[in-house]
Amino acid sequence: MLARRIIPCLDVRDGRVVKGKQFKDIVDVDAPEVLGKFYSDNGADELVFYDITASSDERKTHYEFVKKVADEINIPFSVGGGVSTVDDFKDILRKGADKVSVNSSAVKNPQLIKDASERFGAQCVVLSIDAKKNDEGSWSVYVKGGREKTDLDAIEWAVRGVELGAGEIVVNSIDEDGMKKGYDVELLKKITDRVNVPVIASGGAGTMEHFKEAVVKADVDGILAASVFHFGEIDIKELKKYLKEEGIEIRL
Repeated sequence: MLARRIIPCLDVRDGRVVKGKQFKDIVDVDAPEVLGKFYSDNGADELVFYDITASSDERKTHYEFVKKVADEINIPFSVGGGVSTVDDFKDILRKGADKVSVNSSAVKNPQLIKDASERFGAQCVVLSIDAKKNDEGSWSVYVKGGREKTDLDAIEWAVRGVELGAGEIVVNSIDEDGMKKGYDVELLKKITDRVNVPVIASGGAGTMEHFKEAVVKADVDGILAASVFHFGEIDIKELKKYLKEEGIEIRL
């Protein structure tokens, strides 16, 4: 069995890492390369950077931070936000990122997933899905930083994304984002049951038990979190030790 991955998520706005709740109440945390190096040195398996206002502002990702991060860390990392063309993939990968994440642009133009996968390989293409539960029990895909609802079903969109060539799926629960009550295990399990690529849980971590629950109940390959790491509530090395003791395969 492959080791499960612990992945800090760093939301970037105007060149700084920030954090909020349910995509609101944003506060400043640190510079991307500073926080990235801290996590790289302290046991993170990977990092994810999202330019959180690029899509809603209808601009490209501010790529300047990508090379700074690549110069400081020695673990894989992905970058997303405002990626709308294959050339954007090329620019980000050339600056040192290992993967590129698409969300709003892939919903608008699903062919982007296929084109990027064919050019750079599926392992470089991450489909990020912001999902919110509907009253009847389904989940809708949201775009533009969780601001705009689409008519896409989150589970079916994950399946289609893999068919188009996405090599990894990140599933972020808008309902649970920053709430620290646990991941949306029900949604995650429905997706891991349907796709044959790694699925990363996002949105809701508050305790070490939440990380374990996402692996045990939803069989996710990676567990992503932000504020519990940024504000020192959970130490990555201690988290990994806990998961190992709970019988979960993890890199110490």
